[in-house]
Amino acid sequence: MYESFYKLKDKPFRLSPSPKMFFSSHSHKRALSYLLYGVKQGDGFIVITGDVGTGKTTLVGALEAMLQGYHIVVGRIVSTQVEAEDLLRVAAAEFGLAYKSESKAVLLKSLEEFFRECAQQGKRVLLLVDEAQNLPPRSVEELRMLSNFQHNGRPSVQSFLLGQKEFRVLLRSQSFVQLRQRVIAAYHLKPLDTEETQAYIEHRLRLVGWNQDPVFAQEAFPLIHRITQGVPRKINMLCDRILLFGCLEEKHLINVEVLTAVTDDLSQEDLLMTTDDQSAREVKEDARVLPLRSDLGNASEEGRIAVLETSLETLGSMVKRELSMLRNVILDTQKSRSKTDPVPMETRLQKVQAGAEKE
Repeated sequence: MYESFYKLKDKPFRLSPSPKMFFSSHSHKRALSYLLYGVKQGDGFIVITGDVGTGKTTLVGALEAMLQGYHIVVGRIVSTQVEAEDLLRVAAAEFGLAYKSESKAVLLKSLEEFFRECAQQGKRVLLLVDEAQNLPPRSVEELRMLSNFQHNGRPSVQSFLLGQKEFRVLLRSQSFVQLRQRVIAAYHLKPLDTEETQAYIEHRLRLVGWNQDPVFAQEAFPLIHRITQGVPRKINMLCDRILLFGCLEEKHLINVEVLTAVTDDLSQEDLLMTTDDQSAREVKEDARVLPLRSDLGNASEEGRIAVLETSLETLGSMVKRELSMLRNVILDTQKSRSKTDPVPMETRLQKVQAGAEKE
């Protein structure tokens, strides 16, 4: 819908992971380096963890794309609490082996023969397990047992485990001592910082033919980062809605005014994501006053005036609210004080408030 309005070749902020959209932040670059190190070693487990939406699946997709053309057979499992024997069936299915009515012994034999054939052809086998935090302990142990298969003194299969941060806790438990001893590298993905959030947004826009339409005002990026906490999936959801709003309202400048309107919509839908325990109202208030702390350099003259007017109105409301609260506090205090002041504090406060309203 908004693709044609902004002359984009595709939607830049799809929620489904796409390797071609991979953004190499400092944290993602480091995680990818660990994965490639594991591939080079050809032995041991690599563990990558991260919060929901930080890009683990996209990272795996990028790794798969990089390994194309090499003599590496990749199998990928997305875990949904798969029991040990079922895990073997899923692995067998990934490698094109019979699995439906086979016993565990037959499954293990089939996998071992497949690994041996790959090794004889000069190929290595890599098993990528996503959402590893859902694996029962017996299934994780089954993965470790698969790594015991060897050919000419080298492991026949290697496994990389990706999961949410709970998986790190599981690995520390006594049940996973033997697996933990075979982990050669582990890394926890971090969210994007403010600068990376801006670079991420612009990176995805450029990949779909963005030609500076719409323009993102500089002051919008810190607020996008604050709302989304730098989590790529949240950034995608918010920016997709920003572009949809911009299309519907025929906006070519994405400034704080636009962002405020979008956060209003999202908060009404209970989809607004804020940092820590801060309320959506506080975030939106910050959005309205933020232009006063930036240069608004990317906005048109009309846009700057409109945003500044909105900000001043908001500031005026905030000042009135604070003065009202202060007035109530002073009135409560005056009840317990002697009336020795010839000019009551309430009168002074009313004069200050009247002056603020004139401003």
